Amino acid sequence: MAHGSRLCAGASITAALLTPLALPDTAPAAPATASAPTATAPAPPAAARSGSGGPQTPARDGPSARALADEARGHLLRARSVRVRFTDHRARDDRSAPASLELALDRGGNCVGRLVMGDGGGSVALVKRGDQVWMKPDTAFWKAQLPDHQGDAVVARLKNRYLHGSTKQGALRGLSGTCDLAAFQKEAAAESSPDTALTEGKETRIGGTKVIPLTGTEHDGRRITLYVTAAGPHRLVRATHQGAGTDQDLTFTGYDEPVPSATPAPAQSVDFSELQRALGRT
Repeated sequence: MAHGSRLCAGASITAALLTPLALPDTAPAAPATASAPTATAPAPPAAARSGSGGPQTPARDGPSARALADEARGHLLRARSVRVRFTDHRARDDRSAPASLELALDRGGNCVGRLVMGDGGGSVALVKRGDQVWMKPDTAFWKAQLPDHQGDAVVARLKNRYLHGSTKQGALRGLSGTCDLAAFQKEAAAESSPDTALTEGKETRIGGTKVIPLTGTEHDGRRITLYVTAAGPHRLVRATHQGAGTDQDLTFTGYDEPVPSATPAPAQSVDFSELQRALGRT
């Protein structure tokens, strides 16, 4: 959860999912390298301090804001698997930008999830097991991302089947990092702790779970809030990042629950390279 570590960044997800779909003689509506708001996992900043310079009294008996955040960070870094939902509220009206992403991912690089574009731009179902990848963009996605009638042509060819390929293929290699919890944990662990102070708020609930909000303001004025389970073990349930040009949140569930292992049957799939070759001739 260190400052600057990315759990789900709009630009990286676009690169991972849209670049492979930039087939010969086509171009996505939004280039994969386009800048997009980055969803960061706000790290456990230092405990808030009072105006006198002494530590601020916690809102309740129990661990301090810093201790709660540190424990939550530790559980996230040690998790064998987790389910993450990323939402970019500012992208809801932009069909070229990812508005939400749900992923169940583990340290083995396996994942199952769904990306939803803003403004009715469609969605992409994703399955990755080992080095094998299956993606199924829906009709709305193809039509929004491919120009002229190419989207219709792709829809007709796929017939509601998955695109199947390997991360050994350059176009799909970027999905390895997107689906690898271990890669994120390594990045997050290497980050230095920020100096943003946290203030502990009153206990509340998220989805029936009692949580403690830990809120701080960064140097640029953006506000971060970490929602950590009130009862031990103290785990991160949600992280929000709000301010000028930013309105994003990350929700965490399913700590250490296995990622579903089912993969699409061969009859439900079309080889990714075959589709590339076919569209290259059109």
